[in-house]
Amino acid sequence: MNMTQRTRNTIVGYLFLTPSLIGYVVFLAFPIVFSLIISFTNWDLISGLKNIKFVGFDNFIKMYRDVNVTKALKNNIIFAVTTVPMTIFIALFFAVLLNNKIYCKRMFRLFYFIPYITSITAVSVVWLAMFNPSSGPINTILRSIGVAKPPAWISSPHTALLSIIIVSIWMGIGFCMVLYLAALQNIPVSYYEAAELDGTTELGKFIHITLPLLSSTTFMLFITRLITSFEVFGIISVMTGGGPVKSTTVLVYEIYIQSFQYYKFGYASAIAWLLFFIIFTVTVLQWVGQKKWVHE
Repeated sequence: MNMTQRTRNTIVGYLFLTPSLIGYVVFLAFPIVFSLIISFTNWDLISGLKNIKFVGFDNFIKMYRDVNVTKALKNNIIFAVTTVPMTIFIALFFAVLLNNKIYCKRMFRLFYFIPYITSITAVSVVWLAMFNPSSGPINTILRSIGVAKPPAWISSPHTALLSIIIVSIWMGIGFCMVLYLAALQNIPVSYYEAAELDGTTELGKFIHITLPLLSSTTFMLFITRLITSFEVFGIISVMTGGGPVKSTTVLVYEIYIQSFQYYKFGYASAIAWLLFFIIFTVTVLQWVGQKKWVHE
């Protein structure tokens, strides 16, 4: 192949890539760079680009003194440290259960996966009805078994975040379970047969064979669920609107409030970059630490 043909092929290749590159620049690269620039400004969008006022690090200084941001960060941490491990643990339990010979295995797999592919809005509306303090089925059942004062759930600042956590775990189990099932089916049966010959119990086989060989899947799920937990928005927007009394406001929802309610786009961008830094730092630490517990 001569140089001319190579050049022609290269040009054709770049022409095919052009639509994707344009989409990447317009919808991803430019917004990221622009958000970093306006995080150092006091800009409200309405006044236009001509009225952008650079304020240096004032937005970041204000952010660390803002009780709303502090509350949102605290809620986010609570949400992450509860939903991520609980979702993974429950998904692993059901995956191991469904990987054995049980009746209606495919039906149960479908039932567990449906919440993950269902519209967040639809799921949130259903759970709103279930968590209704006065007439919801959950409190109706609790009263029927003798609970005199059942929780107010989303109506109380003490239990609203717990309600969101329950719904998030319920929605995430199906996806994690399907991946665990795929990983379990790739474990050679010969490993378990050799363990049986050595007299290993079922618990021993699970601890010494199953868990180590699932560690790469667990690591991937942990990273993806952790990032998802810091990006939660839809459930909170529909079910609680960040309330009551900011008890369910997380960083993404605070960004939404600052930008689309108060039109403080510069301040909202600063919070967004705080969120990016948190996710990036935690991901890097986990990526470095995986060498100590992920089986290769």
